[in-house]
Amino acid sequence: MSKIDKHAKLVLTGAAGLVGQNLIVELKAQGYTQLVAIDKHAYNLDILRKLHPDVTTVQADLAEDGDWTQTFAGAACVVQLHAQITGKSPDLFVRNNLDATAKVLDAVGQHAVPYLVHISSSVVVSVADDDYTRTKKAQEKMVVESGIPHCVLRPTLMFGWFDPKHLGWLSRFMARTPVFPIPGDGRYMRQPLYERDFCRCIVRCIETQPAGNIYDVVGDTRIDYVDIIKAIKRAKNLHTLIVHIPYGLFHLLLRIYAIFSGKPPFTADQLKALTAGDEFHGVDTEQVFGVRQTPFDEAIRESYCDPRYSGIVLQR
Repeated sequence: MSKIDKHAKLVLTGAAGLVGQNLIVELKAQGYTQLVAIDKHAYNLDILRKLHPDVTTVQADLAEDGDWTQTFAGAACVVQLHAQITGKSPDLFVRNNLDATAKVLDAVGQHAVPYLVHISSSVVVSVADDDYTRTKKAQEKMVVESGIPHCVLRPTLMFGWFDPKHLGWLSRFMARTPVFPIPGDGRYMRQPLYERDFCRCIVRCIETQPAGNIYDVVGDTRIDYVDIIKAIKRAKNLHTLIVHIPYGLFHLLLRIYAIFSGKPPFTADQLKALTAGDEFHGVDTEQVFGVRQTPFDEAIRESYCDPRYSGIVLQR
């Protein structure tokens, strides 16, 4: 039984990012009508406005005080999505994962919002050790210790519509180049999670409001990185030649590329995370959320071939 009315106000922070854009599509499909989307990224927020003119949008930097906090008044639930995922400076991660979260939690408390859904990450239980991992661990701890009724979802690597990074970037790069490089043998096991499936899990949490639960949400399919690339190649009917490059050389090329790129799409830290050997164990999404995960090849086709959203790419 849902604890929330479909006309109740829902506030989404970081709403113009990958999860937020997909979540708004899903919430509207399920009949939710009063959505407030907060994000500081003007370009991505403009995409959201054009796709969903019925959604209230607020451009604001959550790490700074501002009128954005007033949008929390009367909200039935806040979904906390904002996150700094890649960046060249540790300060960016602290500002956007910790400082911004402190202000959001203050606003939730100030306006007595009854429930918070926090989107964490599987990195908090991984072997990775980088700025993203450290600040996501601290961010989750802030939520858990806040005293605000909440649940936490920790997704693994995600893919789907609007993706400017990860598999989305790789799929577009593959379409533009005759040769696609793979580090080493490419046999790095991944458990990619389809965004639409994850968003259905979020909606279920909004509705049932589990008390303090932490859910590891993992893609059902265990698949090697090189086989993910081959699946994208098949779905897009590409003729790109896949070439294996020694790991050390691949790592060096990424570090050199980062020197000349302000926002590298794939970093040396992410390469280390890719090859870290993590295996995640998540909840049964069908049993816990009533969400049967989409078969991997079907999800890849929807992500990169669907005429509605597959051609829309967010900026990083």
